[in-house]
Amino acid sequence: MNIATLPLASADTAAFCEGARLLPVRGVRGGQPFAVQDWVAEEVPVALEYNGISHAVMLATPLDLEDFALGFSLSEGILDAAHELYGSEIESAERGITVRLEVSAAAFARLKQRRRSLAGRTGCGLCGTESLAQVTRELPVLAAGPSFERAAIGRAMAQFQSLQTLQEATGAVHAAAWCSADGEVVWLREDVGRHNALDKLVGALAANEVDAAAGFIAVTSRASFEMVQKAAMAGVSLLAAVSAPTSFAVETAQRAGLTLVGFARREDLGVYSHPQRLPADTAPTTAAANGQRPH
Repeated sequence: MNIATLPLASADTAAFCEGARLLPVRGVRGGQPFAVQDWVAEEVPVALEYNGISHAVMLATPLDLEDFALGFSLSEGILDAAHELYGSEIESAERGITVRLEVSAAAFARLKQRRRSLAGRTGCGLCGTESLAQVTRELPVLAAGPSFERAAIGRAMAQFQSLQTLQEATGAVHAAAWCSADGEVVWLREDVGRHNALDKLVGALAANEVDAAAGFIAVTSRASFEMVQKAAMAGVSLLAAVSAPTSFAVETAQRAGLTLVGFARREDLGVYSHPQRLPADTAPTTAAANGQRPH
């Protein structure tokens, strides 16, 4: 679903919160003991099967799993395009959820060539990787794309709090959003894992044939190299993160031609790569070079 159809459930009054469970909790707040029912974000094993072959098991929030499977397949290079996915089926069991995908023969052949175990991917992003060559795979070099104004990024970040319904209820999830060039949040996905939230977003954009290059992606997490890879694979030329980037993320963004923005909070930001898309906003990078943190 896009933002226009997101449920407007309240963490305090909702009788049901999709993606969360109501569990008892006891504690002390302000020096006073309490015992309440609280919404806790769900985190379950999600297995991805391609043409009957199990490929990856992830820990994820069981929402928007078709978007997740498609986005993961695209960002990992298993699919070259959404049309290579012929269909998907979701099956829930006591131990977790299996998403069965039927993909083209060409996609399945690519998968078999680079097959590896990816259990635990949402943690460090490298668990199960068999060689260094698999870490820094070839990325598309992004076209120049549109320029963006600093105010547009601030406008997008300001919308997160009101649009993150699961975060409002649980305080435990990340979000990734695709924003128009003027900073309007159009598509948003949430998950306990920041990589998963971005994969869900990439899948939603592909499934709905959104011209991803026309806008930018904003995330509520730090900017790891894998977040940069996923944004670049989606054809998005600017990634804005509310927290810090890593040096590997900056190197990856430089290589892919992606503008990487960190510490994007209100009107503040730091530009770590390809500042030409924010032509009036290179000062934060200079400040960072002088040992001053942008935030």
